[in-house]
Amino acid sequence: MGRVVVHLLDKPKDKAIASILRDYESRVRNRGISLEIHVDKKGLNYEARILALPGLLVLLGEEGDSISSANLASWLTSAELRGKSTHLAIGPAQGFSDSIKERADAIISLSELTLTHEMAAAVLMEQLYRATEINRGSPYHRD
Repeated sequence: MGRVVVHLLDKPKDKAIASILRDYESRVRNRGISLEIHVDKKGLNYEARILALPGLLVLLGEEGDSISSANLASWLTSAELRGKSTHLAIGPAQGFSDSIKERADAIISLSELTLTHEMAAAVLMEQLYRATEINRGSPYHRD
């Protein structure tokens, strides 16, 4: 079964967002989803580290394809069944370079609104939790 790893550049400066990330990370950890925070003050090595990871690479960016919570749940099931790791990378504040965008397997957008990379991480972690709850058939998600 493949793992899903969310990547974020640097620890969140906002304590409330950091708390949200810890909460959702604890909720999804036993479901094969983890959060990896890359400490890189200048962001120079973040893209290189992401590109070197084995498995599928999905970038989060405003220019990506929109996805509903239900579609994310279906996608999560297929990602887990592929048997290899899937890496969801949240861009740095200045966004990803064109070269990493060209090499990514997919780019998805969480919203048409512009979000800080920290807020995008919190939204993504909640949506991954929601997706696992949809897949479990729990009442957390209401259509």
